[in-house]
Amino acid sequence: MINKIKEYGNIEEHAPLKNLNTYHIGGTTKYLISPNSINDLIQILKILKENNIKYFILGNGSNIILNDREFDGAIIRLNKLNGIEIHPSLHMAYAEAGAMLPKLVQEAVNNSLMGLEFASGIPGTVGGSIYGNAGAYNSCILDYVTSVTVLDEDLNVKVIEHEQINYSYRTSMFKEEKKYIILAAKFYLKEGDKENSLNIIEDRRQRRVASQPLEYPSAGSVFRNPEGDFAGRLIESCNLKGYRIGGAEVSEKHANFIVNIDNATSKDVYELINYVHDTVLEKTNVDLHIEQEFIDWE
Repeated sequence: MINKIKEYGNIEEHAPLKNLNTYHIGGTTKYLISPNSINDLIQILKILKENNIKYFILGNGSNIILNDREFDGAIIRLNKLNGIEIHPSLHMAYAEAGAMLPKLVQEAVNNSLMGLEFASGIPGTVGGSIYGNAGAYNSCILDYVTSVTVLDEDLNVKVIEHEQINYSYRTSMFKEEKKYIILAAKFYLKEGDKENSLNIIEDRRQRRVASQPLEYPSAGSVFRNPEGDFAGRLIESCNLKGYRIGGAEVSEKHANFIVNIDNATSKDVYELINYVHDTVLEKTNVDLHIEQEFIDWE
């Protein structure tokens, strides 16, 4: 099986996962696979299905909590599917799922297309960002997507138009139903001014530096903001800033961030997230929705 997969991409056995997610936590995976192309991905998935091997598609690992133990299957990275095309005259951008979102933003801005500046600091891939409908500053990625190319459960490539995509704050049909693997997307943007866009991006960068604990590994906001309020405010009101389990800590800088401050384990992060959730529920009666996703937890 391994030799077959090698025809279509890289495969590594018992590969460590700590450097493949932004928390820098997690154990290993039985197989770590990077397909060379969309067609190669399809062939690899066929091989995995024939051998009854479970799999998980991993983006930049910027919104997930991996388990400390070994994942008994294949983790597939789409990092080689990272093509980006910008078509200024059509006000359109196209990006494959493994392309980094900040790079797409920069390419669009370089071609005087505006709309995605809000996403310049989101450390995710295009596919992962669409999956979770990533957003910032009251904007979200799926508002700018005209179509998404996916692989369905029968490994057929199909295009889903914007009006067919169900999504809402920090979630989408792709995350809720898990019927599709996102391969690529098209974006509709507006004609803009490069200098103005760069000023917006710099303003957003300075805000992040001032308000977020970027010096430590984290996965961004842990909880979705409840309607009419902020998760960070609620957590801070419960005096949880600085609360620590093992090497994981509720950030002193932004209460809705949990940071890996000292070689945290996945268990540390998992237990701290649940402790914060339960404490806020008990003290404020607000049931915070966890934005990050637990992968391979029983």
